[in-house]
Amino acid sequence: MISASLTERLKAQGLDVVALTDLIKDALAEDKASEDKTTLATIDSAQTGTASLKSRQNGIVAGVNVAAAVFEIAGVTEIEFIKKCGERLAPGEKILAITGKTRAILSSERVALNLISHLSGIATTTKNWVERIAGTGAVIRDTRKTNPGLRELEKFAVRMGGGENHRINLADGALIKDNHIAAAGSITDAISNVRRQYPGLPVEVEVDSIAQLEEALKSSPEMILLDNMSIADTKKAVSLTRDSKTLLESSGGLTLESVRGYAECGVDYLAVGAITHSAPILDIGLDF
Repeated sequence: MISASLTERLKAQGLDVVALTDLIKDALAEDKASEDKTTLATIDSAQTGTASLKSRQNGIVAGVNVAAAVFEIAGVTEIEFIKKCGERLAPGEKILAITGKTRAILSSERVALNLISHLSGIATTTKNWVERIAGTGAVIRDTRKTNPGLRELEKFAVRMGGGENHRINLADGALIKDNHIAAAGSITDAISNVRRQYPGLPVEVEVDSIAQLEEALKSSPEMILLDNMSIADTKKAVSLTRDSKTLLESSGGLTLESVRGYAECGVDYLAVGAITHSAPILDIGLDF
């Protein structure tokens, strides 16, 4: 099980310890199946050792406590924390050190590395986007384009990279998209329907033209998402929205090369699905 001290560290990061424990147990069971035959054959049951997680690339680390939880659940309880989530890494830098039964370390190594490498990759990718728009006042935030079962962890990694989270799930707010509008009949009707059924719920509506923007503004939604708009139309949207309380978010087709141009238009947020669904891992290894 996860120790009380590590439990508090995980909770402080906004992570659900029960859900994480279940996830790790399932991952360990998936990897080990009935037994780790290689380790059983090559390592004596009494052998102990010390190993370190080390970065092999420059990047931002996320999931230090998650990796530690993997080792604790596997029976390795002597852990030295060297790096904190959100800190920069250079090649060769140690992240954490673990001491315990060699069999337990080897049998849990891959699950720990898969998680910390994936989460650190998201944090590093997010940081690249955040740094690209530095000084504009705009904010990079994520989407629901996450891997099933890993959303909480992936959105945590976004925060470690300096980004912000949008909706965690469909209950967190209303985001009226093109299919909702088509089914409801109009932007106005869709917004009205949400407010009638869920008074006080923040409403964001997606538009893909200036005409749709102007219709949406008549209902004063809390936010408008500008979907795949050009820089020219984005500037016009910012101008039309300036005297309202409605915030603007650009989304769709953003790249590291184009994102600063959109941020400089004056939008409040930039929604980037790529920071979760397309982030490469950060290369992290374990060495005895």
